[in-house]
Amino acid sequence: MRYGIVLFTSDRGITPAAAARAAEEAGFDSFSVPEHTHIPVKRESPHPRTGDATLPDDRYLRTLDPWVALATAASVTTRIRLSTAVALPVESDPITLAKTVASLDHLSGGRVTLGAGFGWNVDELTDHGVPGNRRRTALREYLEAMRALWTDETAEYNGDFVSFGPSWAWPKPVQPAIPVLLGAGGTEKNFRWIARSADGWLTTPSDVDIEGPVALLREIWRDEGRAGEPEVAVLAGKPDREQLAHFASIGVTEAIFGLPDRSADEVTAWIGRLAGKLDLPVR
Repeated sequence: MRYGIVLFTSDRGITPAAAARAAEEAGFDSFSVPEHTHIPVKRESPHPRTGDATLPDDRYLRTLDPWVALATAASVTTRIRLSTAVALPVESDPITLAKTVASLDHLSGGRVTLGAGFGWNVDELTDHGVPGNRRRTALREYLEAMRALWTDETAEYNGDFVSFGPSWAWPKPVQPAIPVLLGAGGTEKNFRWIARSADGWLTTPSDVDIEGPVALLREIWRDEGRAGEPEVAVLAGKPDREQLAHFASIGVTEAIFGLPDRSADEVTAWIGRLAGKLDLPVR
């Protein structure tokens, strides 16, 4: 099982580049950042953790652009994977986003993983012209269109939310396919979506007992004719050895730990202590 770090980026505290470099030096396998373009002040969408318009963290208001953040991280690292946990693709132009992701994968030597979400904040989606009741369809089309741009010499796509005629687009990603994980609740509906449109599942903070859901995902994966096993990345809490061993035994492929909102020196030290508790080999 791999181990990753997620930094809830903001315009204060440690920079993504410094955090990614510290995580790589400590032996972690991945470095992730989230995305919110903006947070409408007046909202009808309740936050999944608070149940109302209250936000659990003011960093939601201060989140850095994920692709700029990961580009800075790429420039100071050589091995660690660069991920989003999670990005909101439907809040960007799909052709431009495909170019951005492909460019980052090209320049980083093939290290990008796209963690994507439907978006809990329907008000935020609405400002981008995405109807909340069609966000699942929109994300599916975005991914299909971006994959065409990433892989086809002459790409084209025609859907309800994305449409373009035969086009050329380079660079192509270094990887044969950019891995896509869906960050969403562990439901049968979401697992069907994953088996048809993604490569794995990224749990949410609400997904606590995941043994049953992981088994269901793997069953649906086989039912949909997918080869191998899906990726399963868990947002872990404390580095509990017994729990981590259980995760590995049920098919979890990566455990991801969130960083505290503290100064750069404190976060760097925290990363080192966590690596020690996990007995990570320094690479």
